[in-house]
Amino acid sequence: MISTKQTIQISRAVLQTLSSGRIELAADWNEEILPSFILKGEKDHFLEVSPSDPHEFGLENGFFGIDGKVICFCLCLDRIPEEIDEAIYVGGSFNRWGDVIGQPEWELEKGELHGVDVLFWKGPIEILEGDSLKQFKFITASGQWLEASEDATNLVLDSDGNRNHQILEDCSGRHWFSFTVREKLDLSINYRVDLTVSSEKDSSVILRPGKFFYELKSDLEMGAMASTEKTVFRLFAPRAKWVKVGLFEKLEDSQLAEWHELKRLEDGAWELVFPKNLHGQFYWYRVDGPGNEFGHFDGEKNILDPYALATVSREGPGIILDREQITKRGRPPFKTPFWQDLVIAEAHVRDLIAEAPIKMSEDERYGFSGLKKWIQSPVFYPGKLGVNAIELQPVQAFDRQEGDDYHWGYMPVNYFSPDGGYGLDPSRGSAVMEFQEVVDALHERGFSVILDVVYNHVGEPNHLLFIDKLYYFELEANGDLKNWSGCGNDLRCRSAMCRRLMIDSLLHFIRFYRVDGFRFDLAELIGVEVLQEVEEALKAACPEVVLIAEPWSFKGHIAKELRKTGFASWNDFYRDFLRTFVGGQGDRRGAEYFLKGSPVYFASWPAQTVNYVESHDDEVWIDIITENEGKDGSFPTFSDMRRTHLMVAYLMMSLGVPMLHAGQDFLSSKQGVHNTYLRGDLNALDYKRLLQFSGTHAYFSNWIKFRLSGWGELIRLYSSPSEGYFSFSFEGEESSFAVIYNADGSLGKRRLLFAVNPYEKDAYIPLGDWKDMGWQQIADSEVFLTGGSKDLTLSIRGDNLYLPPLGCGLWVIDSV
Repeated sequence: MISTKQTIQISRAVLQTLSSGRIELAADWNEEILPSFILKGEKDHFLEVSPSDPHEFGLENGFFGIDGKVICFCLCLDRIPEEIDEAIYVGGSFNRWGDVIGQPEWELEKGELHGVDVLFWKGPIEILEGDSLKQFKFITASGQWLEASEDATNLVLDSDGNRNHQILEDCSGRHWFSFTVREKLDLSINYRVDLTVSSEKDSSVILRPGKFFYELKSDLEMGAMASTEKTVFRLFAPRAKWVKVGLFEKLEDSQLAEWHELKRLEDGAWELVFPKNLHGQFYWYRVDGPGNEFGHFDGEKNILDPYALATVSREGPGIILDREQITKRGRPPFKTPFWQDLVIAEAHVRDLIAEAPIKMSEDERYGFSGLKKWIQSPVFYPGKLGVNAIELQPVQAFDRQEGDDYHWGYMPVNYFSPDGGYGLDPSRGSAVMEFQEVVDALHERGFSVILDVVYNHVGEPNHLLFIDKLYYFELEANGDLKNWSGCGNDLRCRSAMCRRLMIDSLLHFIRFYRVDGFRFDLAELIGVEVLQEVEEALKAACPEVVLIAEPWSFKGHIAKELRKTGFASWNDFYRDFLRTFVGGQGDRRGAEYFLKGSPVYFASWPAQTVNYVESHDDEVWIDIITENEGKDGSFPTFSDMRRTHLMVAYLMMSLGVPMLHAGQDFLSSKQGVHNTYLRGDLNALDYKRLLQFSGTHAYFSNWIKFRLSGWGELIRLYSSPSEGYFSFSFEGEESSFAVIYNADGSLGKRRLLFAVNPYEKDAYIPLGDWKDMGWQQIADSEVFLTGGSKDLTLSIRGDNLYLPPLGCGLWVIDSV
């Protein structure tokens, strides 16, 4: 039962406006005399306190208690996704969670609490007896769990990482108090709330700014803006006591920097107008503010401007650049293909050029200038492969210690500057111009440019931490940094100016560098609402921008929620299925579902699924599926290569956007090593394997060419196909299949027949009336036949199509 035990220890104090807030005790207060509180800062304030309505607690935390006898569960209607129009139930550890579906005694009813429309359930507190966990959540009639608000104070994680509400013993809503002060509080001051009388040794807590704080924002342009007659510096630091900018003309004179104080503006920004164009000079910021577990201010720390257009290194300094002087003129026009027409190759700058078989200096092999030379070469590898989009692993400034260090780039330190280590002269910000030239060179060769971007966490040094830890990062109740990224800090992307930092930097790469799209690392941590805001802003500037999410983190998976957005998602379910399918372990349902573009659950339109089986992460394809010991695919077996051929055939015949990892077509191996984020020696593309496995490379290239051909229009669908578009046949209970594309003729007279046998035995697949249609063979499991062949007709045994072990085939027909 919820106890009425009295305690007067404060557990939390939150500032809800600059003159009012809320205090939470560790348990319900059941005395008639209200407790007295003092606000301790630069001077003490007695707080005017009143009990909060328990309904307020319930609206935020999903439950409240009544007189220790009744418990009420409540869900605000505005927290229910618009598309949900069905019964909702409360399920938890006390009533067997999802088993409540269909049980009217656990269904929520419509009502109103504290002037807010809700769904609620009310019943005796005895329902909790015998339940040690006391966790709950809300679930729809169709089985969809509704995510608990991240602002709730009673969140817990279960053993599977799911975020649930917990019923707090002794806390039913009577432990909340509202307070006001006569004067507006200064966010730069460290305040504590203390009880005037307490039986506890330490009954004081830090007063944390609440929701209003994260909505503070400035509409002014941020960064160092150099123009003809002046340079304007602006930094958003809402809790700062002061902000200074240090300027110096020569890199070696950083210790002689001239420090200038910025002026505090009313919107949380700080500003300095310098009456001179400071183009080419270097700068750092310094910020001081309230020091406690929610602040990490250090007035002696040099901070890299989060809006710096160029940086010398991960530490800084930033380089002031006049946009007019660095904008490249006369750039070639380029039109981004429709998403369904993309074939993507993921690649790393240095992996592409480290062993590229063309002449370049050692310095050029470290970055953008060498990549530009390789792109312009007639033997540029992605050009030979035939893909039309390059997805570059992160190029925004990251935390490499030295310029020649190898690093994947997933630890960003600045979102506007290309990494200085990829430039020939970091001290002059040469990477800025050099990356523009890389994008232009790729466009001239017909490639879309997609950037892998990391907005869920940052690298070291953590410059944003020194600007405002509380504003920019997700924190535990004790002030520790949350770590669902696995990298030690999670950005609070839902803070207004953190969202703006994302959007401004992405727009910078669209407008200034002319990139075509982005892939968002660990997008689950960014959140669906923020991603929708990003989408709206980017598509307003560039309607054809490509937006791809990695829809998971260690905390959860949001692919289902992203169906209502304009984002595509990396399809890890597809990845895992196809790896097992070519090994003879997949099921029929999966073979059909993923070939059809993962409809309904994952994708609401075909190009919303990015289909792949290998990326930079973890082991490469050939090391995963090889029959060799030690997961080393350096010398693949015959079956390894046949399974690889089945994989790419299935990949290119699947609805959605296919993605390959550079080197996959020549069976690139990492020698069984799992994580190679610092192993440039293993990740560098060994182009000699193009010769060693030329047949497999040609097989990949021809499948890509077919997909991008006129025949491929039957695969590259813009919208979901008609119900009768596909006609599948399977071999008995096995997963060997044949499928007709455009079986119902909804897209004209042309048809495709594709068949796969993932087993190491013969397959006989029934074709019925489709067997005698005059099919022309285009490919088998070894070769792709240019122009097709009528000599290689269907191999029919009775009414069945015959496929050899680990075999596949593709046939076409112009009319039926």
